[in-house]
Amino acid sequence: VQLQASGGGLVQAGGSLRLSCAALASRFSLDYYAIGWFRQVPGKEREGVSCISSSGGVTFYADSVKGRFTISRDNAKNTVYLQMNSLKAEDTAVYYCAADLSAQTTICRPWDFGSWGQGTLVTVSS
Repeated sequence: VQLQASGGGLVQAGGSLRLSCAALASRFSLDYYAIGWFRQVPGKEREGVSCISSSGGVTFYADSVKGRFTISRDNAKNTVYLQMNSLKAEDTAVYYCAADLSAQTTICRPWDFGSWGQGTLVTVSS
């Protein structure tokens, strides 16, 4: 499945953004896929931010975003969201969404996900 991440932009510290992850082709349903949001800054490894199971019943958040970010999915719209509140300068990164039929979502590891979208840049100014 090909994915498209969108919703990035420039925001001041303390502000909010909502990222969206959708299948590029409407014929692909995300219903059965675990979805993960990852981020990467130059010179650092890609890190798991948040993951959600296909049912939405299991979610994972990195400690750095707990209480500020919320992952959700709307299977009717074939879209997964990452609501990011109280943004900090250290949240600045390229954010990627990824999908996999069998990835665990009690943890959020990039190598568990086989399908990736292009990234969307989030810049938080302090």
